[in-house]
Amino acid sequence: MPKMKTNSGAKKRFALTGTGKIKRKHAFKRHILTKKTTKQKRNLTHDGLIAKVDENNVKKLLCLK
Repeated sequence: MPKMKTNSGAKKRFALTGTGKIKRKHAFKRHILTKKTTKQKRNLTHDGLIAKVDENNVKKLLCLK
């Protein structure tokens, strides 16, 4: 049986932490930033973790499951 291929889009978007959780970036930080408040932009800078319900889907895309 051939090896599983990692989804190219997923490997660019997600990163694995040391404890096995999956990190992600926030959306809405790329363009049209003039109408967003400084506080809003600052809060979007920090990385987040993916939701528990999405964990299985993302792990499949990254060939971790």
